[in-house]
Amino acid sequence: MDPVEELEVDVDSLAQAQAQGAVVLDVRNPDEYEAGHIPGAKLIPLGELAARQEEIPEGDPIYVVCASGGRSLTATKAMVQAGYPAVSVAGGTKAWVETGRPVVTGMDER
Repeated sequence: MDPVEELEVDVDSLAQAQAQGAVVLDVRNPDEYEAGHIPGAKLIPLGELAARQEEIPEGDPIYVVCASGGRSLTATKAMVQAGYPAVSVAGGTKAWVETGRPVVTGMDER
């Protein structure tokens, strides 16, 4: 199996996991997050991830999301190397929106 495939899940898998209380970490920039994010997602921009490790939410796994999947895969690889049980959401927030799932605007994590 491709090592990248082991680090990625699709938005359907995220939706099922989120219904069970899964943790979602959004690694986009604050302006992107504010424009629309997955309900409950915690924002830690990719560039701040290393400095804010103590803020990474606990989850098994932690679902990492960005706009379309590139930054989240980068973050996931780094997090897995650091010992976090992380998976990247392929297609990111864009795929989440395209499949008609709810988004929240503003900086609130609700």
